[in-house]
Amino acid sequence: MDNIKVDESLNLRGVPCPVNSAKTIVRLEMMDADEVLEVFLDDGEPIENVPESVEEEGFSIIDKAQVDEKTWKLLIKA
Repeated sequence: MDNIKVDESLNLRGVPCPVNSAKTIVRLEMMDADEVLEVFLDDGEPIENVPESVEEEGFSIIDKAQVDEKTWKLLIKA
């Protein structure tokens, strides 16, 4: 998914649940429709919970990829 234009990036590594979900949703709500937010999350609870939370709010996960042993990257369409 290298051809996707990222409009904003959010580094939430080290941010606990549910704060990371809330910060992601607030940022998405401030973006224009169809803009893409790149979010970096820790492995474990964050990558399990944040995608579910943002989809429940009506946003779409475009891509979910493991960056390294402890980090994930989400691309989310506002």
